[in-house]
Amino acid sequence: MQDSAPTDNYGVAAGELRQFIERFERLESEKKDIAEQQKEVMAEAKARGYDTKVMRKVIALRKREPDDIAEEEAVLEMYKAALGMS
Repeated sequence: MQDSAPTDNYGVAAGELRQFIERFERLESEKKDIAEQQKEVMAEAKARGYDTKVMRKVIALRKREPDDIAEEEAVLEMYKAALGMS
């Protein structure tokens, strides 16, 4: 009895492969949509007078652990002091 899904010489089930590829392509499409929405949010914030560069930094900081942020800030202050920037 032969498998109902066509396969090539490498034993790949074409139907299953197609499903993986199509799922990935849908996710890529969703990712593009989300990126466009993020751009729109930032454009709206900028139009209302917010500094989007700083907003992006705040967003990045919110993703990090407080201890990592504190350590980085301490090193930054040490470097600035060494360069007479404090």
